[in-house]
Amino acid sequence: MRATTPRLFAAAVAIWGTTWIAITFQLGRASPEASVAMRFAIASAVLFVYCRVRGLRLRFPVAVHGQLALLGLFMFCLSYLAVYRAETFLVSGLVAVGYSASPLVNIAISRVAFGTPATRGVVVGGLLGVAGIALVFWPALARVEASPGVLAGSLLTVGAVLTSGIGNVFATRLDRLGVNVAQKMAWGMAYGSAGSALFALASREGLSLSAEPSYLIALLYLAVFGSILAFAAYLTLLERVGAARAGYVGVMVPVVALAISGAVEGFAWGPSTFLGIAVVVAGNLVVLRAR
Repeated sequence: MRATTPRLFAAAVAIWGTTWIAITFQLGRASPEASVAMRFAIASAVLFVYCRVRGLRLRFPVAVHGQLALLGLFMFCLSYLAVYRAETFLVSGLVAVGYSASPLVNIAISRVAFGTPATRGVVVGGLLGVAGIALVFWPALARVEASPGVLAGSLLTVGAVLTSGIGNVFATRLDRLGVNVAQKMAWGMAYGSAGSALFALASREGLSLSAEPSYLIALLYLAVFGSILAFAAYLTLLERVGAARAGYVGVMVPVVALAISGAVEGFAWGPSTFLGIAVVVAGNLVVLRAR
């Protein structure tokens, strides 16, 4: 049965909303580069088997592999390495605010790459998303003091959002070349894993991983749910509604993560939290209804 657009959106948001906690079981136990490399190596291996079983072709011309490699580099390597490193410098609220700008960044990148017009509804919804996330995390943001670490983390967050947006361009180009979601995920994640492994080998920490059960369970969860299932929903959404509207997933994910944090970690909800979520939801409705 063909999944509807709202179900795809809900699936991507719900799964990625839980990965924030899963990632905390990895930070400090292995280098971000090693964790990202292994996460996408597992995911790509499963996807290659899936493609074989379904009879989907895995051989493509060199030109198509060039697009697949660029997809992997930007969407599954640089973007994730940047956000993992950003979280070592910043509180999650600042990273969330950065990602809430995804719809607006995607509008600009799509405009440059494909000449896609920026509709008023998507722009307004994107601005509401940024404002809402800022309100949600306002108590934490108010305590942040300027420091070299904050600057480095902020630049890494900007880099993560930009590289993710550029990755959307190659995903769209591959769709136009007839490469379906499973095929481009299999190869893209393989290239992304290889790139992350090279970065890991170039670092002092190398490719060593933790053998702790909590780390390994988190790794498998991130590979299967956070990578295969969530990206399958997101990339299908990208093909249907475009990068700008699909980018609103990045706004809603911190809201879900916050709800989980409230239940698991005792996050205290204040007036600005409820007001911010109301603004985010309003922006979400505007974006999804925009033509």
